[in-house]
Amino acid sequence: MAALMEKLGLGGREMTVSGHSKDFVLRVVQPGLIGLMDGSVSTLAPVFAVAVASGDARLTFLIGLAAAVGAAISMAFSEGLSDDGSLTGRGGPWLRGSITGFATFIGGIMHTLPFLLPDIGLALYLAFAVVGVELLAISYIRYRYFAMSFTMSALQVILGGALVFGSGVLIGSA
Repeated sequence: MAALMEKLGLGGREMTVSGHSKDFVLRVVQPGLIGLMDGSVSTLAPVFAVAVASGDARLTFLIGLAAAVGAAISMAFSEGLSDDGSLTGRGGPWLRGSITGFATFIGGIMHTLPFLLPDIGLALYLAFAVVGVELLAISYIRYRYFAMSFTMSALQVILGGALVFGSGVLIGSA
């Protein structure tokens, strides 16, 4: 497996402080984490604003789906066009853009899926729980691959998520 990853340019001999291949972290983990964070956090406000304002689970799902797809496309192009990899060593733009876009979509769609349920109250509780799991997953990735304190990472990520979630609820209540 290590030989295959090295052949694909995703694994090298240089290791990070956390003990992982620097190439793998720069070319796969970092773009994936950027996408997951953006998708999870940037779609919170529109999803919860629509849910609170309309009380309509179907409409909330459609808005969440549109936000997840739009954010994924935007992030894929943004990451892919920002760097060809030759200067920073972060790998090719197609792979980075694809990873970032896919992770952004996953981050945005996960807390949108509960709104497929017709009961808006139940959907809100489930979506809130999913957001908690998403934020903990982000914290764990930061802990595992970037040698950060899990507690500090969780506090940072949860604070950011809470600010966006709160803005969505406030806007939806207006």
